Amino acid sequence: MPTIMRKRITVPNCITASRILGAIFLIFTAPFSMPFYIVYTICGFSDAIDGLVARAMKSESEFGAKLDSVADLIFYSVLLAKIFPFLWDNLPKGIWIAVTAIILTRIGAYLAACIKYKKFASIHTYANKLTGFSLYLVPYLAKVSLLPACITVCAIAGFASLEELLIHSLSKEYNPNNKSIFLNK
Repeated sequence: MPTIMRKRITVPNCITASRILGAIFLIFTAPFSMPFYIVYTICGFSDAIDGLVARAMKSESEFGAKLDSVADLIFYSVLLAKIFPFLWDNLPKGIWIAVTAIILTRIGAYLAACIKYKKFASIHTYANKLTGFSLYLVPYLAKVSLLPACITVCAIAGFASLEELLIHSLSKEYNPNNKSIFLNK
C-alpha cells in the first residue's frame, strides 16, 4: 500500500468514515424510530471522539479535518432530509429565513476561503463545535421543545458562520487550528 494511503487510513479517520456509513444507513431508517435514534447516537458519538482519538494517537492531519467536515456535511444533510418534513410542518417561517441566512453566510465563508487560499478550507472553531452539538440535540428535543431548541441552534450557527467568514476574510494565511476570532494569533 502506498505511503500516502497508509497515512490516511488511521483509526480516527475510520471513526469519521463510520459517520458517513451511519448517515447512509439513516437514509433507509424511519425518522424518530428506535433504529434511527440508535444509529443517530452512534454517529454523534463518532463525531465527538474522532478528534479526541486523533489527538491522543498523534495522528491529526489536514486530510482528517477535511474528512470530518465532509462527514458532518453528509450526516447533517441526511438528517435534514429525514426530519425536514416534520420541521417544515412545525416551525415558523422566521426560522427558515434565519436558516437561509446562515447557509448563505456559511457558503460565503467557504467561497472566501477558496478564493483566498485556493482550496477548500474549513475551521473547527469552538463556535462551530457548539453549533454541531446543539444541532445534534434537535432530534432528541423535536417532540418536546422544538422551537426554543431551533432558535438556540440558529443563534449559535449564525454566530459560528459569521465568525468563520470573518476569520477567513481577516486572516493573512489559512490556519486550520484557529479556534475563535477572539483567540486569533
